[in-house]
Order: sequence, then C-alpha cells, then structure tokens
Amino acid sequence: MNLNLTLIGQSLTFILFILFCMKYVWPVILGVMQEREQKIADGLNAAERADKDLELAQQEAVNRLSEAKAQAAEIIEQANKRASKIVEEAAVQAESEGERIKSSAQAEVDRQVSQAREELRGKLAELVITGAEKVLGSSVDSASHGEMLNKLSAEL
Repeated sequence: MNLNLTLIGQSLTFILFILFCMKYVWPVILGVMQEREQKIADGLNAAERADKDLELAQQEAVNRLSEAKAQAAEIIEQANKRASKIVEEAAVQAESEGERIKSSAQAEVDRQVSQAREELRGKLAELVITGAEKVLGSSVDSASHGEMLNKLSAEL
C-alpha cells in the first residue's frame, strides 16, 4: 500500500463529498436555517407589535376609564341638580298647599263665626221680645213679632 496513493484517493473522495454536500445538502440546510431565522424575526416583530398593542390598549382603557368617571360625575351632578329642583318644587307646593289649607280654615272659621252671630241675634231677639212681653204684659202678634225680629237683626 502506497501512502501517497491512499492519501490522494482519500483527498479526492473528501473533495467529492464536499462538492456533493455543497450542491445538495448545504442549500437545504441554508434554506431551513433562513426559514427558521425568518420565523424568529417574525415572532420578534409580532411580540413587539403585541407589546405596542398592549400599551395602546392600556392607554385606551385609561382614557375610557377617565371618560367614564367624567360622565359619572356629570350624571351625579345632574341628579343632584334634579333632586334640588324637586325639593324646591315640593317646598313651593307644600307652601301653596299650606296657604290653601290656611285660607280654607280661615273661611270655615269666618263661616262659623257668622253662623254663631246669627244664632246669637236670634236668641237675643227672642230674649228681647220675651222681656218686652213681660214689660208690656201682653203678647205681641206673630206678624209684628217677625217684623221686630227682622229690625233687631238688622240693627245688630
């Protein structure tokens, strides 16, 4: 065995193996590596976009929350104004109802006073006639009696 010939054969075989690998194996491996590199890059880009979207969503949530708080405060303020208005209206209605009840009561009192005066006039007239009969000693007829009562009522 010749060492030089073996060395040359092995070198040629190694060169053929390298050429075969460069032509058929290496492009496939490079394609898979590039594809994997592209997937990793896409994943990183997607993660960055997701982080940006998350940040935007958080900012939007904060904005909506502040808007909701502002709307809630506005609604509460409107409710308070409406409640104050209702209380004022109720107070005005209560006051007018009180005035109406007071005037009704005053009218009732006036009516009762007037009725009591009329009753007193009638009784007074009867007492005067009775006293006059006793003083005169005679009875006054009903026509003159009615006429006297009317005159006395008018005078009182």
